[in-house]
Amino acid sequence: MKIGEKLKELRILKGLTQEELADRAELSKGFISQVERNLTSPSIATLVDILQCLGTTIGEFFSEEQEEPIVFGKQDYFEKTDPELNNHIQWIIPNAQKNKMEPILLILKAGGSTYPDTPHEGEEFGYVLQGTVVIHLGKRLHKAKKGESFYYISDRTHYLTSPTGAVILWVSSPPSF
Repeated sequence: MKIGEKLKELRILKGLTQEELADRAELSKGFISQVERNLTSPSIATLVDILQCLGTTIGEFFSEEQEEPIVFGKQDYFEKTDPELNNHIQWIIPNAQKNKMEPILLILKAGGSTYPDTPHEGEEFGYVLQGTVVIHLGKRLHKAKKGESFYYISDRTHYLTSPTGAVILWVSSPPSF
């Protein structure tokens, strides 16, 4: 680990200049600059002081916790094609079923649909990226086209169909797919 680089990142994250950090830690700006460029190493006591000025502890600073990824690409998607329903589902967030919501990309081919879902606790949101969908919600039908969104509480039987084909960004909470 390069202590200087990590200190610099933390200083910038806190919105401090080298001079401001130096003043708070009662050090010189030149010393902070040398530490950040890994030209010198601070004593443990000085490092503790610097870290305190940056709002962290030595334990937190040296922890090697890996951040969970927050950006995902096509290579991360899990995909399933259902020829019976004439649809293709892409789970666009890996392991989303463990989260409080589950976003998917749903591609309905002409005449395609989703399975009818029985009433359950939760809510669902969709944004139509292409085409037109019919939302079957209980005994009522609602139409949404490209650029429109839909939202409903999942307390009635519900499913989607598309006479012409559609691509929908669909988020359900809790996950139901």
